[in-house]
Amino acid sequence: MTPTQLISLTESALFLILTVAGPLLLTSLIVGVVIGLLQALTQIQETTLTFVPKLVAMGLVFLLMLPTIGQALGAFMGKISDMIIHG
Repeated sequence: MTPTQLISLTESALFLILTVAGPLLLTSLIVGVVIGLLQALTQIQETTLTFVPKLVAMGLVFLLMLPTIGQALGAFMGKISDMIIHG
């Protein structure tokens, strides 16, 4: 494996990580900030209040992003397979 191929593979892997985890983490961040603001405004300081909305929102985003995640994983596997076959 040449250094150019290794750099290309590493770049693809990092982009894959951003594609798979990015929307879920961004959703968790946004929902956490909104719930935190609501807790500060209403002075409800229940620590477990943030978990259920975050889980629901992340589950919905995961279901919506599932085709994109599958396509990204398939493209990455195809790239790795081509590198294995062609040396």
